[in-house]
Amino acid sequence: MDNETKKVPVHRSLEKNVDYMRERLGVDKSFDVIHMDLEYAGKKMALFMVDGFVKDDILHLLMKLLSRLKPDQLEPDPLEKLLKTHLPYIELDKSEDLDETVDTVLAGPTALLVEGIRYAIIIDARTYPVRSPDEPDLERVVRGSRDGYVETIVFNTALTRRRIRDRSLRMEYLSIGRRSKTDICLCYLDDIADKSRVETLKKHLKKIDTDGLPMAEKTIEEYLCGRHWNPYPTIRYTERPDTAAAHIYEGHILVIIDGSPSVMITPATFWHHLQHAEEYRQKPLVGAYLRMVRFIAVIASIFILPLYYLLSTRPELLPKALAFIGPNEEGAIPLLIQFLIAEAGIDMLRMAAIHTPTALATALGLVAAILIGQVAVEVGLFSYEVVLYLAVAAIGTFATPSYELSLANRIFRIVLLLVTAIFGVKGYVAGITIWIFYLVRMDSFRIGYLWPFFPFSARPLRDIVLRSPIPLKNRRPTFLNPQDPDR
Repeated sequence: MDNETKKVPVHRSLEKNVDYMRERLGVDKSFDVIHMDLEYAGKKMALFMVDGFVKDDILHLLMKLLSRLKPDQLEPDPLEKLLKTHLPYIELDKSEDLDETVDTVLAGPTALLVEGIRYAIIIDARTYPVRSPDEPDLERVVRGSRDGYVETIVFNTALTRRRIRDRSLRMEYLSIGRRSKTDICLCYLDDIADKSRVETLKKHLKKIDTDGLPMAEKTIEEYLCGRHWNPYPTIRYTERPDTAAAHIYEGHILVIIDGSPSVMITPATFWHHLQHAEEYRQKPLVGAYLRMVRFIAVIASIFILPLYYLLSTRPELLPKALAFIGPNEEGAIPLLIQFLIAEAGIDMLRMAAIHTPTALATALGLVAAILIGQVAVEVGLFSYEVVLYLAVAAIGTFATPSYELSLANRIFRIVLLLVTAIFGVKGYVAGITIWIFYLVRMDSFRIGYLWPFFPFSARPLRDIVLRSPIPLKNRRPTFLNPQDPDR
């Protein structure tokens, strides 16, 4: 570690600097790393850049200006003259460490080395390949903004600042990964967010010691949250700038990662994963109705299959009015196996849909609905009731706003189904009880996962159950410990 952190100072000898940069950047081995030897104003210079990351027109203009310089125009201090007079560009910096300069060039900026100057001049004239900020597929709304985050961190910070023109908005830069040097940004309101939580999050991020972040935000989540075998997400993701801005105003802290369109919202409780921007794009009563329908759908997706199995195998538990519940005709295989096969089948179809080209997605849906569903019932493999209740559970799963939460609920549904099949009524009740206690014991950055149910808080509970009108939401969530609790 000492050798990695030791600085390599820039020499006055341009040849030594160039040799070191060429070796570290692999100029002769990588076709996209460019080294240019130049001579302007009687001084030898060298440019290092990565092809594809550089704005050619800006560098061309700067080189044209340098070519007009005379030697006396760089006197008495060539570095100050270049930075303040002869390189008319906004994003200029200097570095006295060659290793730091190498990492900077690999990130996109251009390095200018000048004979006799013990600093490298950094010209941040970079551009990244980027797609347009389209509306994210997972968070579509009927009415509202259509822009979404992209894979470039500077674009994402700009989309956030566009909605929060507050002088206390902070964008703190970090770099994580010994080899990848991934850009990370902590985004929060300095006079609202809990500063101790900001410092704690920053400290945990700096402790991440790994080569790189190939999966970006998911890799960081596994380092931050621990409990690696816990399927329930303790961080919320969003690709919508308006959703991110709403959470920043509440006092949350955002983590923006270069290379990912998903922004991490911390901390996040169980109920944050059940909220959707569509509820706030409608009138309060309509939004409250949509939220209640969503809650019912999510509850049904978790409990309806194990409950149906329990009532089908124990018909004496049913009152006469509900005696119709249960399969009229049993399939060729046991009911439990039918459910497990169907659950695995839905996951197979979901994975197939991800890998299927858009033009063929309709054909895949027809195959799933007709060939698999209808034919399986007609040959006696499945019963009609299994298909019905599995469809209800699948709809509830897809109605869950958080993709991560829907997958976690699906795993618990399968576990609860197996426990119910083994232990009957006791297994069903015990499974739900253990699940609730498990969620109660969870925390998200020292915040109760089921807050405001546990620990109990009446006013926030109202905002969770109902979609309250915005004028009545004049207090920030207390669990965030905001410096300014009034909105």
